[in-house]
Amino acid sequence: MSLNNTPSAERLHIGIFGKRNAGKSSVINALTGQNLAIVSDIKGTTTDPVLKSMELLPLGPVVIIDTPGLDDDADVLGALRIQKAYQMLNKTDIAILVIDGTVGMTEEDKKILTRIQDKNIPYIVVLNKADLAVSKVCLGNQSDSIVESCQIPSEHILWVSAQDHSNIQELKELIGKLIPSSDNDRYIVRDLIRPMDLIVLVVPIDSAAPKGRLILPQQQTIRDILESGAVSIVVRETELADTLKKLGRDPDLVITD
Repeated sequence: MSLNNTPSAERLHIGIFGKRNAGKSSVINALTGQNLAIVSDIKGTTTDPVLKSMELLPLGPVVIIDTPGLDDDADVLGALRIQKAYQMLNKTDIAILVIDGTVGMTEEDKKILTRIQDKNIPYIVVLNKADLAVSKVCLGNQSDSIVESCQIPSEHILWVSAQDHSNIQELKELIGKLIPSSDNDRYIVRDLIRPMDLIVLVVPIDSAAPKGRLILPQQQTIRDILESGAVSIVVRETELADTLKKLGRDPDLVITD
């Protein structure tokens, strides 16, 4: 399967969070090397979460999630936009909290960082606008204050400049270090079966099914069974009854589409 054809569910989801005008969209564009997000000096340009599937070297296939500002003050509508931003945490594998480095961490930033930490989502705190912060001599001060106030490892804090692209490559490398290992205990059926179990898979073939191939969940289930050392038999629902009779024994598990 090519990178471009990788299903969204199998891509690393990188959520970008932060206040309005912290530079979230600029960081996204610098990170991807594309004009993926609209950049404007007007606050609140991003009003709804935007999910974009793409290839991000050297990470591979990812989904970039651009979220509304956490300080949207447009009454009820603004509250709904903030709620949508928080809901995107449920889709996020790695969270990037973008903070205006010339301003520092605010209460809105601390609130979502606490939620990120509570949900055990790997994260990076990006202090943007390093090019402007130099003139304010706050590069070290901001990092130290965030470490002290939020009790986060200093290696999870990175100064960048979306304007001159400084430390953008370092940001990519840091994201790479946080990618969850593919070796986990979340399986499709492997935790339900034992080696040499007999598994019957019922796969309907109808007009909606892709011609000449099985759909991805069916392929993944068969692969999961094989890797567990069990035996799978794949049949249509029209042959299920006869197949069960010919087996000579009850299957250990029957899985229907």
